[in-house]
Amino acid sequence: MISPASTAPPDLRTGTTLREAYDAVRGLTVELCRPLAVEDYVIQSAPECSPAKWHLAHATWFFENFLLAPLLPGYRPFHLQYGYLFNSYYETVGSFFSRPMRGLLSRPTVEDVYRYRAYVDEHMGELIARLDAQRDAETALRVRLGLHHEQQHQELLLTDIKNLLALNPLRPTYRAPEREPHPESDALAWLDFPAGLYAVGYQGEAFAFDNETPRHRVFLERFALASRPVSNGEYLEFMEAGGYRNAALWLSDGWRKVNEAGWHAPLYWEKVDGQWWQMTLSGFQRVDPNAPVCHVSCYEADAYARWAGKRLPTEFEWEAVAASLPVEGNLLDSGKLQPSGASNASHQLFGDVWEWTSSAYSPYPGFKPLAGSLGEYNGKFMVNQLVLRGGSCATPRSHIRATYRNFFYPSDRWQFMGLRLAT
Repeated sequence: MISPASTAPPDLRTGTTLREAYDAVRGLTVELCRPLAVEDYVIQSAPECSPAKWHLAHATWFFENFLLAPLLPGYRPFHLQYGYLFNSYYETVGSFFSRPMRGLLSRPTVEDVYRYRAYVDEHMGELIARLDAQRDAETALRVRLGLHHEQQHQELLLTDIKNLLALNPLRPTYRAPEREPHPESDALAWLDFPAGLYAVGYQGEAFAFDNETPRHRVFLERFALASRPVSNGEYLEFMEAGGYRNAALWLSDGWRKVNEAGWHAPLYWEKVDGQWWQMTLSGFQRVDPNAPVCHVSCYEADAYARWAGKRLPTEFEWEAVAASLPVEGNLLDSGKLQPSGASNASHQLFGDVWEWTSSAYSPYPGFKPLAGSLGEYNGKFMVNQLVLRGGSCATPRSHIRATYRNFFYPSDRWQFMGLRLAT
């Protein structure tokens, strides 16, 4: 079992040196894998998921391909075929192994992958030492990009492990369940904001992804944002009112998906003896009515909002509210690994669940992707996906900010996805 104390990610926004940040991020990924049996590393439970072994290797390949190979004199790749196996989607780098088939690879072994990580870590130490001496700001920024990329895979690692364990009728646990009372949900209130021009997007000296820039102004009509996410109890009311059977509440694509996939509740929910239970990283548990509803698609979030007589916020409305608030909440650092219910922290805008917005994932005015192959990191996905904001209980605190734009297809729901209402 993994203990809450061992899931405390480093703070990449303080005075941490580049080497300290590198060691801490890479070390946390290994710690997150400690509860796994060797068999758990290999299996791929769904086409959108990846085996834990692949996450460990891909994050390592990122450093090898984008830093060591071009920048460290005399560097020799650990294995010439690893670039093919662990490249994710970088067409300009070369071909890559089919994503839905990653779970069919018994080799390299888990032990081989850990040797690969150690080899790359040793050489990255050498490269970072050279950077400290040469004060190469551009290369240091690329190292930090690699660290934030690995933090993204720390969250994906946890969500993919949860998906894997949820398939198992033995109801295995990743970590021991917490023995603390579930607080009641805060009473829902509305945060009112006037019409006007609002500045959105990142501007500053700290790290941010290219898709968060450039900073620009948007005009927003008067709006109100709910003071907390929608709870399981509130979502149950929608279910009991026949929400999954009422076509009038659903977007056309959503209604088609509901009928094709047989959706009738959030992912991982199961009714046992008249009570709703859900699979968590701490095993099979009763659904907590006070916790934020989780693992719902944008189609489900939108249908609930229509049923409630409200709507989903735009990503700019969400950011306008979050911009002045501290990054506090139930994030990975808390060690809970599950949406936890009532919180006085920043209206629960950060942590617990990624919140669907109604905004298409598209470029900001004047957007310029990173130069070279790293330009494929975000820009080429700016079509047919929707933006989520705020982070989840599996997001490292140092990785999230008010301007952070996550994006998924509207039918996706295996991530820690929830919703907040707007008017």
